[in-house]
Amino acid sequence: MKFFLGIHQPIWLTRVRDIPLLVSHRRLGHRRTLPRSITEWALDSGGFTELQLHGRWQTNEKDYVRAVRRYADEIGNLTWAAPQDWMCEQSILKRTGLTVREHQRRTVRNLVRLRELAPELPWVPTLQGWTLSDYERCADVYERAGIDLAAEPLVAIGTVCRRQSSADVERIMRAFAARNLNLHGFGIKITGLTRYAEALCSSDSMSWSRRGRYVPGCGPSHRTESNCLRFALSWYRQIQTTLGSAGLSADSAFPKQLGRVA
Repeated sequence: MKFFLGIHQPIWLTRVRDIPLLVSHRRLGHRRTLPRSITEWALDSGGFTELQLHGRWQTNEKDYVRAVRRYADEIGNLTWAAPQDWMCEQSILKRTGLTVREHQRRTVRNLVRLRELAPELPWVPTLQGWTLSDYERCADVYERAGIDLAAEPLVAIGTVCRRQSSADVERIMRAFAARNLNLHGFGIKITGLTRYAEALCSSDSMSWSRRGRYVPGCGPSHRTESNCLRFALSWYRQIQTTLGSAGLSADSAFPKQLGRVA
């Protein structure tokens, strides 16, 4: 299984080799110059923060496409990019004032529009919901939009990060793995992986940074480990150990046909 190490310092794209990284659009969009990546990486749209702060997407689809094209060209090695999806946590629903069904409709509509604007970019469909029946309904919305999820190189599952170790999330992951979908779990770390890693093709997390807030810094340049590359890489090795104990290698399950945008 491929695990993307979430980072908030884009310069690390130039310092970390042979480890997949995940970077948020919110960390890249304001930069005049971009780093040239020496490893593969994926783009998170930063949707949770966007909706939490504003209750809607402030970045329109054309501007987002323009930004992602720039990342693909200037940074290189872009494996996939998340759409401008709409999460379904209760706090987000309260902030937007919309229903789960409307969030799902907008998530699917956005993917369709992004692919119309930039079919050459590796957009990944994202299933959103809360209960298993919600996610199944979201899959139906994709089908009605003409998107065959079983034919997609990768399908992401959203709104699971904060409950990733629960039985409900395990049921959701296994149900869609049974449909032979290549799944990416947003924010699935050790506690979730120990339950259903074999159902996933890939996952990501940057919970190392949150944990590092409570660890004294390893050098004079930082008081805690929340922004320490060495600490992040040590945490990543723990993930690899967990996958190894589950009988999964770091890369074996990832769909090769997704490729990269160099």
